[in-house]
Amino acid sequence: MKKIEAIIKPFKLDEVKEALHEVGLQGITVTEAKGFGRQKGHTELYRGAEYVVDFLPKVKIEVVLEDSLVERALEAIQQAARTGRIGDGKIFVSSVEEVIRIRTGEKGPEAI
Repeated sequence: MKKIEAIIKPFKLDEVKEALHEVGLQGITVTEAKGFGRQKGHTELYRGAEYVVDFLPKVKIEVVLEDSLVERALEAIQQAARTGRIGDGKIFVSSVEEVIRIRTGEKGPEAI
């Protein structure tokens, strides 16, 4: 099993959710996040004073899935989240040792 974490632009969330649903994934976790990378930040004007916005709003999507679905899920996220501009985000893939559904005690792929 693998865990995919994707940091994307907030307005791309619905497109990514739909793309993952089409791949066959049922559950995802979404967290509001702030951060910066190469995009850095930008300056804004507030009441005549200029200030720097270092951390830009992002959305973090997490999904745990079977190995057989990873490539299709990665492709779906990339295509749905891409704008072609700096700040489109990143995807991280890591191994998951175990999954347990708390309600039933199911383990492994059955618990996903």
